[in-house]
Amino acid sequence: MVLALPLVATSLFGGVLFQLVDLKLISGMGDQAVTAVVVTNQSLRQFIFMLVMGASFGTQGLIARSVGEGKPDRADHVAGQTLVMGLILSCFLAAAGLAFPGELLGMMNVSPEVLAVGIPYVRLVLLLNFGFVFVNIFNAILNGAGDTATPFLIAVVQTLLALFGEWCLIYGNLGMPALGIRGVALGIGVGQVGSIILISRVLFGGSSRVHVRSHHLRPHPAVMKSVLVLAWPPALQMLGTFLVTVFFIRIMGNFGDTAQTAYSIGLRLGMLAPMICFPLAGAVSTLVGQALGSNNVSRAWRSIRVGLGVHIVLMWTLGTALYFFRETLLRIFTDDPEVIAIGSRMLVWQAASFFPLAFSFVFFRALQGAGDVIVPMLVTVMNALLLTLPLGIYLAETRNMGPDGLFIAQFISTMTGTVITGAWLATGRWTRAHSTRTATDSLEKTSERP
Repeated sequence: MVLALPLVATSLFGGVLFQLVDLKLISGMGDQAVTAVVVTNQSLRQFIFMLVMGASFGTQGLIARSVGEGKPDRADHVAGQTLVMGLILSCFLAAAGLAFPGELLGMMNVSPEVLAVGIPYVRLVLLLNFGFVFVNIFNAILNGAGDTATPFLIAVVQTLLALFGEWCLIYGNLGMPALGIRGVALGIGVGQVGSIILISRVLFGGSSRVHVRSHHLRPHPAVMKSVLVLAWPPALQMLGTFLVTVFFIRIMGNFGDTAQTAYSIGLRLGMLAPMICFPLAGAVSTLVGQALGSNNVSRAWRSIRVGLGVHIVLMWTLGTALYFFRETLLRIFTDDPEVIAIGSRMLVWQAASFFPLAFSFVFFRALQGAGDVIVPMLVTVMNALLLTLPLGIYLAETRNMGPDGLFIAQFISTMTGTVITGAWLATGRWTRAHSTRTATDSLEKTSERP
């Protein structure tokens, strides 16, 4: 609970509170603006998130193992190299946003009206991605070291600054220019600038459990490779889920702007409970990594059991609440009866998926903390390619079920992926943690430098 409560509080501020208020601010600009922002966030911005989270998982696993083995210098070095990789990724994404904003949003099969509204937002989101990238990396660094309180404090500052910036810049409050959809991206950027300043003071000032120094920022390919060894499987695993979301957004475009708007709002609302609960699984990941680093396998198993107990209670409660209050939530953001009707049916299946997700989050993060990342990646990717996408197309188009076919396909694939991943976890092979141990062993000569 010491690890988990600050993680949940971080997600409540940086996730739930921000998502709800942000969506309410955006909804005042009309359905086209809502669709443009949410489609961008759930496709292009989500793609960035998947890449960063992959690197974050690798970083968190290595730092947790290093802390468990009593090697803080190695943890510092891994943190520095991850920051360098984040900077390289951010520069690449900024260049893509500057050169191809229309082409990137056009890939989502949005209407010409939504495309025209959304291009400025896409450009600014990608140009200002640095804060988004570094905040997630920073959280992984400190979470791996067992410090979850500092990221919470920074999330509070970032969220309040971002929402205040959006309120001022979208509608021109307090004498600021009314920038509309551009104000959404710039408001978020205000919060990110504040968070980067605080992050720099924490990581480079020596006030945290991880202290990055200048020599840690000199590129070391061997250390980066060690991070990437653990990063690419979870990144590819999350990209499998991302692929389904993007493809379904495109299919929704075939059913009209109303369906795509409903799907966009439903995605935001359906993410609220996972935003609260997924950080709890992050605490399980840290504890499993540190337990295996100290050769305490029984403690790693106990961490998983406790994590499952907490997740089941919380996710099932939130799933029940979402089911009963789904229309009330939708009416906060739209008054279109058709959007509410489609969104309501979507949230029924989203609420049902919370029941298997209570297990899936813990399974995935426990395996990631142990360094066993290949099998979960294969399960997720194959599940997406061989089940979710074909079943969604079959139900939505061949069986003429429309959007409901996509909702059902996502629920079935969630159940299937959870069962298979749980069966692999039950074998206990993850306790050997070959990939993490190999990666940390390769850092011995490169990370501990004067």
